[in-house]
Amino acid sequence: MPGPPRPGIGVSTLRYVPADFSVLTRNRDFRRLFAAELVVFGADWFVMVPLLVLLPELTGGGLMGALVLAVDTGILALLLPFTGTVADRVDRRRILIIANAAAFLSVLLLFAVRSAATAPLALVAVGAIAVSKAFYSPAASAALPNLVDPADLPAANTIAGSAWGTMTVVGASLGGVVSSVFSPYACFAVTAVCLLTGSLLTALIRRPMQAPRSGDGEPARVLTALLESLRHIALRPRLRALVTVKSAVGLGNGVLTVFPLIAAAHGAGALGTGLLFALRGLGALIGPLVMRPVLTRPSWLLPGLAVSMGLYGVGYLGVAFAPWFPLTLALVFVAHFAGGSNWVLSNFALQGEVPDELRGRVFATDMMLATVAIAVSQLAAGAVIDRVDQQWIIAGCASITLTYAIGWRLATRRLRPSTEPTFADHRDREPPPK
Repeated sequence: MPGPPRPGIGVSTLRYVPADFSVLTRNRDFRRLFAAELVVFGADWFVMVPLLVLLPELTGGGLMGALVLAVDTGILALLLPFTGTVADRVDRRRILIIANAAAFLSVLLLFAVRSAATAPLALVAVGAIAVSKAFYSPAASAALPNLVDPADLPAANTIAGSAWGTMTVVGASLGGVVSSVFSPYACFAVTAVCLLTGSLLTALIRRPMQAPRSGDGEPARVLTALLESLRHIALRPRLRALVTVKSAVGLGNGVLTVFPLIAAAHGAGALGTGLLFALRGLGALIGPLVMRPVLTRPSWLLPGLAVSMGLYGVGYLGVAFAPWFPLTLALVFVAHFAGGSNWVLSNFALQGEVPDELRGRVFATDMMLATVAIAVSQLAAGAVIDRVDQQWIIAGCASITLTYAIGWRLATRRLRPSTEPTFADHRDREPPPK
């Protein structure tokens, strides 16, 4: 049962955030959510890396691979306004379990992708998986603050933010190896097992994933709920700034469409593609860990976000002109060190400023803007990938991100640091299981 109202956490409390990550060992439910996200994110890369190598082999060009990436992000962008509302009105545990089960069924269709004629089935399967992710992502992000005590939230965000990076390293590198040694279809089988494991781990979580509210169980009025969250954002300059942060890196994400071409140009094949995605994930893993002190210093947040955007662009400008594959790998790491920091810093700030009853929708809006930017970038890169040298595609994407970072910082330079972030359901939660 919920207890009496609890005041929000102020900066004075944040100064005493535990320095270690013992929340992972102390909190069984958070540990289960983290483990579930690890296997789900790993499954995603066991699909994407083999497909990005398989489809050019089947079709003889890079367009289908670019379309797979664009379908993945585009469907997310279209559905997030609705799925964010669902995450605020329906039991989040149920959403996560059903989303993983639906993705499992979708993966089975990939076993039919065997020739140029059946290659479009990959778009159908990836699109269906993207629908599942559209429900999974805002529900998981919105649930996190309900599974940990407020003082543990910065550490929990850093750990949760590392899940994607960790499994991009593991999933992308192993996906490349397994695809090379066995076949892409072995990767798809691993994906199916991972998705079922994610559902099981989520089902074991006992702590409530959202605060009780009177609207639970009522039909979600999507337009009304979305307008409510947009009004909430529009009236708060800091929120407006925070929900536009991820778009900078998103607009540079067209570089991912040329990863297979970069690897092929260096004679690295599927293993090289996996290494590029793995270094991308390693950067996204380490970046949030190194940048964690920013989470407890509000005055550093906006400048830190601007620097992370700019460093992403600079890193990929280097990739565009790097003559050696090891240097390319190092620069990809640097770019995504910055990109991963950008993602976790903005997520933490949003969780601190948005009340629980709006959190799913605000996160959905945030992710929608980012995924629209990603889809536009990948479609644009895909449209020219067979006609323009990969070097200029990379340089163009990097320049867009760098320009965006400069403009964003100029537009937000007068915003003051938040002095009273509130972690936000304002209710005592049940104590974690021992």
